[in-house]
Amino acid sequence: MQAIKLTGPCAASDLKPTEVPTPKPKAGCDVVQVKAFGVNESEVTSRKGESDGDFQYPRILGIEGVDVVSATAPDSPYAVGQQVAMMMGGLGRAIDGAYAQYCLVPHTAMIPLDTKLDWATVGALPEMLQTSYGSLHTGLALQAGESVLIRGGSSTVGLMSIALAKMAGATVFATTRNPAKVDKLKAFGATHVLIDDGQLAPQVHKLLPDGVDKALELVGTTTLFDTFAAVTAGGRVCFAGGLGGGWDIAHFSPFMIPSGKSLTSYAGEAKDLPAQAFNEVLQAIADNQLKVPIAQVYHGLEQVGAAQANLESGHFVGKHVVVLA
Repeated sequence: MQAIKLTGPCAASDLKPTEVPTPKPKAGCDVVQVKAFGVNESEVTSRKGESDGDFQYPRILGIEGVDVVSATAPDSPYAVGQQVAMMMGGLGRAIDGAYAQYCLVPHTAMIPLDTKLDWATVGALPEMLQTSYGSLHTGLALQAGESVLIRGGSSTVGLMSIALAKMAGATVFATTRNPAKVDKLKAFGATHVLIDDGQLAPQVHKLLPDGVDKALELVGTTTLFDTFAAVTAGGRVCFAGGLGGGWDIAHFSPFMIPSGKSLTSYAGEAKDLPAQAFNEVLQAIADNQLKVPIAQVYHGLEQVGAAQANLESGHFVGKHVVVLA
């Protein structure tokens, strides 16, 4: 089969397909035919050789994908020909991932699908949807009628979170640093779009004097305490991303959390996204009730380098999706 297998750090332009052995099923894992996959920041980091210790060369990158089951293990809960999504579970890091025609996937990293949507649309979803859904429902326990702040709203997870929160019946406040992206955030369901200059809380309180009920922090620890200030008494903040580079708090003390407010986090796996929820989202997309933030679609493994370069440039809004079907 053809795959992009790295033997060491390289430039995006060096991502070229090569011939490698096709995997075979084994206990706990099935072989899938990859139809499409999204390109992620973590894969750019791995390609540069800057990943954590769970990543080692040589490696086929790709932490997510959408596929058709090609060959099953004796203990498989899936059938040949079944549509599935795959994500996390060590894919593209501890084990070979989706940048290939075929992939050996742990059953625990697979979600059954049933859709007639095109592969590009479905391929944009797995990791983005899992993070957004988990952050809103596991992290924030968001309910209809509540107000929620999505800080980092123009990111792919931010845009999907806006759309899901709107679909859940929440009033959505979303942020961007770029005024040119305001209309995009409103198109995905944001009621209020705020320009993030680092001091967001005063803007929120002008619109909602008591503050928002809940907030999803995607920018990082650099803005976390300003986000807390935008949340009402008894409110909750979920930390799920570090777009601004802040992942740690030096000399952290629990007393840093404002009295009466809650801090949680979300960093989940495929098991946190129920198949029913994934398929409900697919149906909502098919019914034109939910938009998918796609920046650009690429065709063939030969275009993976261009997809990573465009992602790395920061000039695009939405997911970069490579289709192999």
